[in-house]
Amino acid sequence: MTTFVALLRSVNVGGTGKLPMSDLKEICEDLGFAAVRTYIASGNAVFTTRKSEAAVKAGLEKRLETYAGRPIAVLVRTAAEMALVAANNPFPDAAPNRTVAVFLDRAPPADTLASVRGRNDEQIELGRREIYIHYGDGMAKSKLVVPAAKTGTARNINTVAALAKIAADL
Repeated sequence: MTTFVALLRSVNVGGTGKLPMSDLKEICEDLGFAAVRTYIASGNAVFTTRKSEAAVKAGLEKRLETYAGRPIAVLVRTAAEMALVAANNPFPDAAPNRTVAVFLDRAPPADTLASVRGRNDEQIELGRREIYIHYGDGMAKSKLVVPAAKTGTARNINTVAALAKIAADL
């Protein structure tokens, strides 16, 4: 059995894509995932399964589209990968609530940093399948646009660390 973390894109953010975490847990259990736990209302689930990452992603996206009536992207990491995302935070001394990891399906494109617009005091570093961003003055004031992040989903480092711990404990 592999422990996975599923990160849903665009649910329960800004009044869009309402998805109670109890429904997410039920969807995961219906797909045959075991030891399902959700974490905060932004669309995070941790579970174990014998299925591959690709099968987990495809199964969840299909069921969530049926549930919501629109596509909902799901980014998936193993417990070990989530632990590495937390450990590889290039801004360890920065406020964890002002630092995010943007999760992507594949490695960030080579032109990721060159295509950034509206940068002020934000710091950006690339990970394996993530883009790390530290918002010095916070996200609310930022005008930062990272085109490569458009298809991803962001979690702050506090959430990344909590999900990594939950996954490690399964």
